[in-house]
Amino acid sequence: MHTLTDSPQAVELAPVPTDQRIEALDVVRGFALIGICLMNVEFFNRATGTVGQGMPAGLTGIDWLASLFVAYFVTGKFWTIFSMLFGMGFAVMLTRAESAGRGFFKPYLRRIAALAIFGLLHYIFLFAGDILFSYAVAAVFLLVVLYGKAIWIVAAIGALIGLALLPGFGPAAGGAAGSLALCGLVALYLRSERRPFGLSVMSLMLLVIGAIGAIAAVVMWLIKAVPMEARGPVTAASVLFLVLSFLAQRYRDPLEKRPLRAGAAMYLLLFTMMTIGGLATYLTPPAAVVPVAAPAAAVASADQKKAAAKPDLAKEPEKAEAAALKARKLKEDAAAIANENKVMSTGSYADMTALRLKHFGENAPMQGSFAIILVAMFLIGTWFIRAGVMANTAAHLPLFRKLAYIGLPGGIALGLAGAFISTGHVPGADHDGFMFALGLQMLGNLPACLGYVAMNVLMLHSDSAFSKVKVLGPFGRMALTNYLLQSVVMSMFFFGYGLGNWGMGRAMQLLFALALCALQIVFSHWWLARFRYGPAEWLWRAITYMKIPAMRIDSAPAAIRSQPTA
Repeated sequence: MHTLTDSPQAVELAPVPTDQRIEALDVVRGFALIGICLMNVEFFNRATGTVGQGMPAGLTGIDWLASLFVAYFVTGKFWTIFSMLFGMGFAVMLTRAESAGRGFFKPYLRRIAALAIFGLLHYIFLFAGDILFSYAVAAVFLLVVLYGKAIWIVAAIGALIGLALLPGFGPAAGGAAGSLALCGLVALYLRSERRPFGLSVMSLMLLVIGAIGAIAAVVMWLIKAVPMEARGPVTAASVLFLVLSFLAQRYRDPLEKRPLRAGAAMYLLLFTMMTIGGLATYLTPPAAVVPVAAPAAAVASADQKKAAAKPDLAKEPEKAEAAALKARKLKEDAAAIANENKVMSTGSYADMTALRLKHFGENAPMQGSFAIILVAMFLIGTWFIRAGVMANTAAHLPLFRKLAYIGLPGGIALGLAGAFISTGHVPGADHDGFMFALGLQMLGNLPACLGYVAMNVLMLHSDSAFSKVKVLGPFGRMALTNYLLQSVVMSMFFFGYGLGNWGMGRAMQLLFALALCALQIVFSHWWLARFRYGPAEWLWRAITYMKIPAMRIDSAPAAIRSQPTA
């Protein structure tokens, strides 16, 4: 990675002509947008407070099959594709800036700011499932990874830790500090060439963290009172950090592959830890509560009789308080979901907007944790562009075949394996195995999303009817416009302040989403036969480059550039 600085060159960054776009990116983007619509339509009919709880209970027949299809063939696969495409767009813009002899920070920061505003407005006025704001936050973290100076990263982490100690700031500031610290480690891997004690700086730091974790794990195993839910994850995490230390040292070179390896490692580390934690919880039965006056038949020994007759007064109040807090939280969450369902189905537009504004205020400060996952996908996407894979897909068909034939079925199979354990979560049932199943699914999402990308590329290069997949190109070129338009249409069709079709069956939801996408594909072809950009894309580019792009096909064309764009 090269650090670029703004320089007063005569060459000016500007939007690029259509004939210099990378067709594969537009096709993949269009395909991903269909998946996003199939996934989002559910949460125009279901409270967003249930996101992450899997398939809803009570479904039967074709609605159950439709929900199963989305849960294991769509969910988690398509926002990861979009995240990777975002990283590709970043790399394209960076490549163009290098070729033009200019820095790209100012236009890129304007691009991020505009995206954040789009996301904010989309979230509050249309749909609480927005991801644009999350992309904008993650884009800032990406700049930290690629260009942040160590002294400022450390200072920011310290400030966030201090802020986390203040009442009301703990979870948000602590999560942001952890995310920033992980970004700092990745930055060391990508950019530092120093080798203290013969090890890379990142490898050394991971070794220290892993060693400390291993010592803590040994102590926890020696103390029998420590539950398995705590011992298992700490032990696994220490082993993972030690393995990562070895891998960071072993696979530092070549330099060009570091973004790919860093992104894959970040993603797999996070969800491997999640899977191990879920497995530990699943295998640990809920603690049995023995009443004080337990009958003798229920107690196996005299010591157990004493323990039952004389409970540990020091521990019982803590357990009672924790149980009360958990019960209160579950009650509050259930009431919030019931209220969201009511507002979505029968509320006015003002009611819905007020609720989304409230949710945005609660969720926006927590974006730092999710940003790490997005940054991982951004880095993978960056590699695909910087390595020339997407610019010359024909030369890399063997790679795409491997991803399609191995990654896609393997990734989906991993998620389906989790489905045999649990397909949905009941709030409060911590030992139902859902977190373990969800971890397997999230691990499978990475190879599956790469497989979907590869499948589209192979279809694009096919001599058969599959090559017609290029029809998705214009749809993908107008991805931002179509994404926002989907929310406009679905909010007006499903919510109570519109046509009031909230609560439609899952199978009919999918048919509606597919019909909407089909209409948008036709509209996109019609629009781009007359105009250079979609309306939202035109506005985004105008803000990014501080220059009004030509809109109509018959107007003065944009200046010809030498590099393709996303």
